[in-house]
Parts: sequence; structure tokens; C-alpha cells
Amino acid sequence: HASPHNFVQSSGSLGAIKITKEKFRSNKAELEVMFDVFPVSSCVSDGRKCPTCDPPTSEKIKFLNSNTKRFETEKSNESAEGDSKTPQTQKVTPWEVEADGEIDYNKLVKTFGSQLMTEDLIAKIERLTNQRCHRFLRRGLFFSHRDLAQILDLYEKGEKFYLYTGRGPSSEALHLGHLIPFHFTQWLQKAFQVPLVIQLTDDEKFLFKTNLPLEEAHRLAFENAKDIIACGFDKEKTFIFSDLDYIAHMYPMILKIQRFVTFNQTRGIFGFNESTNIGCISFPAVQAAPSFAQTFPIPLKGKRNMPCLIPCAIDQDAYFRMTRDVAPRLKFFKPSLVHSKFFPGLQGPKGKMSSSASNTAIFVTDSPKEIKKKVQSSFSGGQDTKELQIEFGANLSVDVAYQYLKFFLEDDQEFERIGREYASGELLTGQVKARLIEVLTDLVHGHQIQREAVTEEVVRKFMEVRPLDF
Repeated sequence: HASPHNFVQSSGSLGAIKITKEKFRSNKAELEVMFDVFPVSSCVSDGRKCPTCDPPTSEKIKFLNSNTKRFETEKSNESAEGDSKTPQTQKVTPWEVEADGEIDYNKLVKTFGSQLMTEDLIAKIERLTNQRCHRFLRRGLFFSHRDLAQILDLYEKGEKFYLYTGRGPSSEALHLGHLIPFHFTQWLQKAFQVPLVIQLTDDEKFLFKTNLPLEEAHRLAFENAKDIIACGFDKEKTFIFSDLDYIAHMYPMILKIQRFVTFNQTRGIFGFNESTNIGCISFPAVQAAPSFAQTFPIPLKGKRNMPCLIPCAIDQDAYFRMTRDVAPRLKFFKPSLVHSKFFPGLQGPKGKMSSSASNTAIFVTDSPKEIKKKVQSSFSGGQDTKELQIEFGANLSVDVAYQYLKFFLEDDQEFERIGREYASGELLTGQVKARLIEVLTDLVHGHQIQREAVTEEVVRKFMEVRPLDF
């Protein structure tokens, strides 16, 4: 991009270098920098133009092929600037979420290249659906998106979209964090009256969890389907599928995606290396395939290019950065996404709730006694004594009970009052935890009742390959 200007014979003649564009493409593991080079005013040019040059080889930019390295580089750069505050590092992948402190969501948005949700978008959703937005949107819990405005514009013009979300079945029961995308997706389905596909990635869990037998992963998919159905989805508009069962229908689309994605790209996006099994390396195309309507010729009635909206936690974004890069080459719409924040574990704000560590999670199978015990032992942002709490109040940003109420307490006025009084010291930690115990006990009990009504026959109906109603 220096070619419009005469080039100088040596660096001694350089007057200025002006950066005109910086962009990191995670899905390609590429850093693009555009710049203009200006000679010093006294430099006498011979009029020749800047010659063209070849870009550096992939061997010379291997350090770009890792999201982790980018975070570490940012840390070292911040330290070099002499900031007195120790910079926080964080690692967010589809398999790991770790941070020194609280997750920096603004940093994730900047790193991943998504956009923050705006009040205009929320207002447009309310106008199109003629109802108040879900509390997850009102409270900024679904906070980021990709091309949400475009899919709403298409809907406004009369073009329906379909929803796609999923679950990796690795445990017998879901925990509260797993309910977040399903509760929100259920609201979207009902509000927009659109079809939905739910992918159960039993193949992924078999490949990435080396101690999980394939047959067990398949069984867990059906068990998890019961909890998903209990979230209240419309049977006539919902198709739930196991990858192992639906693979024959998906395979043509998977192949088309795989042909356009190189190993270097998947290594850059997901951190794969020479020791990664080839099943893991090829799996991203399996999770990408449901983003395209052609994967569901029967459920979506032959729609070849129906727009897709994907509600998911932001750690899943890596899959869909890759998907969106492939979409134009397949002549399909890029899928739109809405990203949720992580549901914190009971131990505090440094990561997300995990089903593999039962002490960090509240499960939908927990009894009222278990819920009470777990909530009472959860991390608190309140002060150590009653006197200190009254004087200084609580730190709401790290208080688990308050954060859980943010997700599950429907009444906005009550939630705002609790936050105000807890932060000022009028409320004690025990009072806030007592309210959360009531909310979660009712939530889990209601879920358990709904799940009991899900028979094997009901599961088969949801998983039957059939045209959906839309």
C-alpha cells in the first residue's frame, strides 16, 4: 500500500509511516496492516514506484496461530508500558475458560471482532415481536452479536430465519449454566415463531474426552434431550438430532465445508497441533454444517438459503468465525450470532460453571437441600462481618448470589432494589443468598416436573426427521 508514493533509497530518508488499517482475522490467523510511507521533505526521489513484494511465508508467522499467544502478547505489551496495575490474562476457547480475575468481555469482543448489543437493536426486537425483551437481553447477559441487525431486517421484510443451538452431552444432567442458551432460544422461538434445530454433539465429546466411550456419549445425548425438551420448546417447530444419527443427512454439507478449510486455519482458530487426533481437526465442519439450511432438506422443507441465528455462549464463537468465512464461498448467508456471558461457577468469577466439577455447579437434578448448601457456600462479595458490610457494602461484580439473581430473578424492580441495598450495606449476604435459594429451588423444581413429563415417545417425536411447522 506504499505503491502510490515514490519510494526512498534507504531508511534514512523515511519521514513517516502512517498506519491506515489494522485487522486481525482469527479465522485465518492473519494480521493485516495497511500503511503509507512518506519520505522526508528534503528527500529527492528519482520518480520510481515502490516495487511489489511477496508476503511472508506461514513458517515466519507461526506465532499468530494461537489465541493463547495473542493474550500473552497483550499482557507483555501492557507490562512493557509500565502500567502499575498488573494486567489480567484470560483464555477463552470452546473447551477452556480461564482468567486471573473477572472475564473482560470488552476485550473478547475486540479480540473476536464481534459487536456489542445496542439499545436500538433491543428496541427493534421488541417492536418486531410486539413484546418486552427477555431479561437476558434487558440486563446485558446476551451482550454481543454478529450481523443481528441484518437478520432482523430480513425478518421485517417477511423473510423468516431459523434458530440453531446445541449441547455437547458429557454429563448425565444439565447444570444451570447449560439452561441459559436454551431458555433464551425458547423465548426467541416463541417470540418470532420460527423453526429451531438443536445439535447434540455426541461425536465431539467422544473425540475430545478420551475417557468417554462412544456408546455412553450417544446415550447421554438422549438423556440430555429430555432436559432440553423440558425447557418448553414447541414440538412442531423443533428438531433435535444426534450427530451420530443424523450424519448421513449432514455429510454432503460437511464435505463442502471441509474442502474450504485448511489445517493451518483450524490450527490458528482452535489451537490444534501435530498431536491432535484427526477426528478433532475435522470436527469443526460438523458443528458448522447446521448453520446452513441445506443441511436440513426435510425439516426446513427444502429451503436452500434460509438465514440462521445462533444463540450461544461466546466461547463457541470460534466455530462460527470459521463458518462465516466459508459461507460466501458456498454462496450461503453468513449465520448471525448472539453471544451470552458465562454463567459463573459457585467458586467465583474467574471462569464458568462446569459439569465436570460438581462443587462449582448447581444441577437440575439437585434437591432443595443440596441447592441450599451450595448457595450458602458460594463465593461472596460481601464483607467479612456484619459491621463491615453495613459500613462498606458488597462488591456486586464478584458476588455469586447477586450474579445468579441477575440471570434468574424475573422482577426487574426487585433485582434493582437488591443490588442497590446490597451494595450500600442495607442488605446482608445471608439475606441475598436466602432470596436466591428461593428462586433456584422454584426454578429447579419446575424443571424437574417438566422433565418427568418427557417420555421416550416424546423424545422420539422431537428427534424424528420430519418437516417443521413454519
